[in-house]
Amino acid sequence: MTEPKYRPCVGVMLLNGAGLAFVGRRRPKGPHDFTNGRFEWQMPQGGVDEGEAPVDAALRELYEETNVHSVEVLAEIEPWLSYDLPPENAKRWKGKYIGQTQKWFALRFTGENCEIDIARPAGGAHAPEFDEWRWERPSLLPELIVPFKRDVYERVVREFAHLTAKNA
Repeated sequence: MTEPKYRPCVGVMLLNGAGLAFVGRRRPKGPHDFTNGRFEWQMPQGGVDEGEAPVDAALRELYEETNVHSVEVLAEIEPWLSYDLPPENAKRWKGKYIGQTQKWFALRFTGENCEIDIARPAGGAHAPEFDEWRWERPSLLPELIVPFKRDVYERVVREFAHLTAKNA
C-alpha cells in the first residue's frame, strides 16, 4: 500500500499598488467543506499539473480563479510550505493525500480592478471558486483562513512583508 503524501500546489499573494492582498471568499464545496461556515477567505491557490513549473501553475491558477492575467512576479518563498488536513477533511482526497505542500509567489497586479471576474474566471472556462473578493491588509490574512492553514499564512505574510510594508 502506498503511503499518503502531500499534494503539490502553489499559492499566490496578489498585491495591488497599495500593498493590499487579494482575498476571495470560498464558495461552499459540500459536506467536506473546510470552512464550516467560518474562515472562508483565502488567497488563490491550486494544484501543480504533472510537468508544470510552479510559477506557471501560479499564473494558471490565478487566472482560473480570478480571471487576472495582468501581473508581474515579485518574489517566491524558497522552501515549499506544508500543512496537514484535519482527519475529517482528508476524506476529500480519499486517503491519497494527507495535506498540501505549496510553493508561494508574490505577484503585483498591474491591471484594473474590472479585470477581476470571480463569477466567470478564465473567461468563463472554469467554475467559480469564490463568491466575493476584496483587497485586504496582509497582516489580517492569517485570521481569515481556516486554522489548519494559519501557520502557512503567517509565514507567507512574514516572507513577503517587505513587499507590503505600506499596509502590512
